[in-house]
Amino acid sequence: MMNDRDSITTARFALCLRDGGYPASLEPRKLYDALPDPAAERRGMIRVVDESGEDYLFPRSGFLELPPELSAAIGRALRRAS
Repeated sequence: MMNDRDSITTARFALCLRDGGYPASLEPRKLYDALPDPAAERRGMIRVVDESGEDYLFPRSGFLELPPELSAAIGRALRRAS
C-alpha cells in the first residue's frame, strides 16, 4: 500500500495545452494528474484524470508532462494546502 510520502514522490502532473476536441473533459492551461501507463506511452498517449474524475487516454501531444522534481514539488504544495 502506498503511503502519503510515496504518493508525493510519485506524483505526476501534465499541463493541458489543448483540449483535442474534448472540451467537456479537458481545459487548456490546467494541470491534470497523470498516471503511469507504459503501454499507452509507447502509442503516443497519456493517461490523465480528466474533469469527470476518471482516467482516460488522450494524445500526448496535447500535454506538457512536468519533470518529476516539479511534479513532486507541486504534490507537496497541494498536500500542505489541503
